[in-house]
Amino acid sequence: MNETRLVTRRMADHPADSHTIERYEATGGYSQARRSLQMGRERLVELVKESGLLGRGGAAFPAGMKWSFLAPARPAYLVVNADESEPGTYKDRQLLERDPHQLVEGIIIAAVANEVHHAFVYVRGEYARPARRLQRAVEEAYGRGYLGKDIFGSDYDLEVVVHLGAGAYICGEETALLNSLEGHRGEPRLKPPYFPAATGLYGKPTIVNNVETISNLPHILELGADGFRKLGHPEDTGTFLFSVSGHVRKPGNYELPHGITWRELIFEVAGGLREGRTLKCWIPGGASAPWFVPADHLDLEITKDATGRAGSMLGSGAVVVMDDTTCVVRAAQRIVRFFAHESCGQCTPCREGTSWLEMILGRIEEGAGREVDVDVLLDVADNISVGLAWPPRMTTICPLGPSAVSPVSSITRYFKDEIMAHIHQAGCPLR
Repeated sequence: MNETRLVTRRMADHPADSHTIERYEATGGYSQARRSLQMGRERLVELVKESGLLGRGGAAFPAGMKWSFLAPARPAYLVVNADESEPGTYKDRQLLERDPHQLVEGIIIAAVANEVHHAFVYVRGEYARPARRLQRAVEEAYGRGYLGKDIFGSDYDLEVVVHLGAGAYICGEETALLNSLEGHRGEPRLKPPYFPAATGLYGKPTIVNNVETISNLPHILELGADGFRKLGHPEDTGTFLFSVSGHVRKPGNYELPHGITWRELIFEVAGGLREGRTLKCWIPGGASAPWFVPADHLDLEITKDATGRAGSMLGSGAVVVMDDTTCVVRAAQRIVRFFAHESCGQCTPCREGTSWLEMILGRIEEGAGREVDVDVLLDVADNISVGLAWPPRMTTICPLGPSAVSPVSSITRYFKDEIMAHIHQAGCPLR
């Protein structure tokens, strides 16, 4: 199965210099940014609505609709979320590192569409090289008059700031990101009243979009809404970047249309499993997502709605594949440990509950588990995410705590026998 390249086309065709402004302009770059200045807010917002572009950061909220919610008060701000910290995600890193001018052009289009004159890119602190590449691209755009005063010879001003975070996963949540950007602790804000489109950065209306979302904008203007829609599935338009990792022969980023099946993605696109191994399970949308198993989900269509109806989410496209050598208890513990470590501590269910989940899973994995521990796990999980439903019923300000429940609910649902084997054999049966 061939990839459908859009946001990765330039880096595939010109791998040596796709990040340079010379290559970007030689391949049509910045032409759509110029055009956007002639279109204005209403036409741009309507175009993005008609394109069906969904946010690529995890929530999959329609981008054009989000823009239409922007409160009329000015000044307003645009913030690009490049704090890619979810285990298994690395698509935004590739876009930042290998085609940063595509993002800069997308920022210009989004800024014009939302009547914004100050934009910020919040980059994960560990992304040193991508941040340098992006900063260089911003400087080059300033040098050619594409950013700053009177961009492209118009009367429109746009300032762009590249800001590095400090390594906190929680800052991937948009209101925590805004707190961090303002110089405060990276802690989520209550919604309401702090819906960014109404009360965001510095208390002003703010649009927060993901790197991949913004990178699609030049292509939507180039192709038109209908052309963009035709690239994808009727429900999920355009292309989608899947970051496939784990026990596959060809891990990596793949740009594909929605609507293919998980079987096609894992066994055709990513090359299948290692020699002699069988598929045990996979995480369809990053560490926050409930797991899938072959018997129930291998031939499921990959769309937002189909995945949601099956009890999980596509998230930011991070697919983690596990074969039959995987200890699911150990895998779940590692994920829960991450969430426990990254909890900001603001909400009691998350602060206390994630540590309890990690401790109980660790006890089972180390061979000291008790039969009652399965019930205790579920009880603690239920106190973090009531009913263990998906999408989770929130007991916390942000989804971090309920997300930590996903691996627990997954292994108790699909692999209870393996958990009990750990308990009865005083250790992992796969060792």
